[in-house]
Amino acid sequence: MDTIVDVFAKARDSERAQLLRATREADILPYFRRVESPAAPVMEMEGARRIMLGSNNYLGLTGDERVIAGARDALERYGTGLTGSRLLNGTLVLHGELEEEIAAWMGTEDAIVFTTGYQANSGTLGALLEPGDTVVVDSGDHASILDGCLLSRAKMRAFRHNRMDKLERSLERAAGDGGGVLVVVDGVFSMEGDVAPLQAISELARAHGARLMVDEAHACGVLGERGAGACELLGIEDAVDLRMGTFSKSLASCGGFIAGPADVLDYLRIASRTFLFTAAAVPAAVGAALAALRICRSPDGPPLFARVLENARYLADGLAAIGFKVVERSRAPDGTVLHTPIVPVVVGDDWKAALLWRALYDAGVYVNAAVHPAVPPAGALLRASVMATHDRDVLDQALERFGEVKRSFESEHGPLPS
Repeated sequence: MDTIVDVFAKARDSERAQLLRATREADILPYFRRVESPAAPVMEMEGARRIMLGSNNYLGLTGDERVIAGARDALERYGTGLTGSRLLNGTLVLHGELEEEIAAWMGTEDAIVFTTGYQANSGTLGALLEPGDTVVVDSGDHASILDGCLLSRAKMRAFRHNRMDKLERSLERAAGDGGGVLVVVDGVFSMEGDVAPLQAISELARAHGARLMVDEAHACGVLGERGAGACELLGIEDAVDLRMGTFSKSLASCGGFIAGPADVLDYLRIASRTFLFTAAAVPAAVGAALAALRICRSPDGPPLFARVLENARYLADGLAAIGFKVVERSRAPDGTVLHTPIVPVVVGDDWKAALLWRALYDAGVYVNAAVHPAVPPAGALLRASVMATHDRDVLDQALERFGEVKRSFESEHGPLPS
């Protein structure tokens, strides 16, 4: 008789499940912590006030009265939900306005709004690519990009993070694969906060006849004079075929978009499964995103972009000054340092990262812990991120607590990377 295999066995026996149980038992699990107040520079979490250095609310707009009013107006006009897909009964007047304004912001012919950023990436790649095509990705790309490649069943060639020699080799090999070629990279990488060398990437893609898509999730609403992202900052908007962005970071809501040529986006409207077969975002989310986008495009936008990047510089310099190893910032081709709101501290060991995270949490500072597979093996990070609404007093308090925790932690567990 054939042996019956229980598909649920992995839920009990996987290494990741065992690590989850161990960290829960030790009360050092950095994930699923309960939030008890709105996203702000200082928040209530599990009964205590903690400095929030673990949010993607980069411009601090989730508490802006104009954004709240945008959500409230949409809620009152359209109700709590749309109960259908964009294709059928889920497209609002607000969707049309949002798509038009995103296209104007990005400087593209058109834009299409998805219910989530994950669906924007996975649904776009799943629709545009097919078996026989090749997609070339950076090893540090968002999981939604990698999942979209798998959905498409195109051949995926990954190159080592930000290594242009490896990208060139992948493109040379892709030329022999026989189908179309698409390069997909993050503009700002979510864990290390580094900016992709987009000029070099775009030149290599063009030289090998490949299309280029840039994920601007962590860059739009932050980088560039218009806040339109890394492509704008580095002056390559005209060299990029598709740009993706999200509403769940700078735009203070939930959702995602693709901006690009009108004919390509019309095709996505009838071919992207994650667009066709999921319910449209709740009206309040659409109204909030539109209001936040209008703030970014108003005279109030550039001072917010400047403030969040200045806060990131201040925090990174402060952490380095007290002996933490901060991931080195990217540089533009002219040597200019490129700051982003993400300020990662290198820890190395996963278990040490969890213990250090807990010590900071107990000291009233919340950061994100990034361990394998979110980062390479032995590359654990504490990922701090700032908002435009953090003031110097709060950042100074955070730095003081980082210093106190470091001294105590190293006396018990040994030195941290420096």
